[in-house]
Amino acid sequence: MSSPSPSKEHIATFHTHFGALSFHKKLKALGDRAVMMPVPRKLSASCGTCVKFFLPFDPAWADEDLDGVYLREGETYQLLFENEET
Repeated sequence: MSSPSPSKEHIATFHTHFGALSFHKKLKALGDRAVMMPVPRKLSASCGTCVKFFLPFDPAWADEDLDGVYLREGETYQLLFENEET
């Protein structure tokens, strides 16, 4: 499976707000223009906060707070990663 290009929009969902904050901080340190925002209605998540980012997703970024990562394609979302630790 090839990695999406850096200009693709990704949405990461979390079990906790702290997890979203930590992930956002990590992406900003990597130079991404990540933004915290409410989870889109088409997706569900425990804490209601997600992180929109543009770097290709690296599964090494996953921790126990990460729920899933989606690639936005127009008005649809393709699941790229689902945390098995949930």
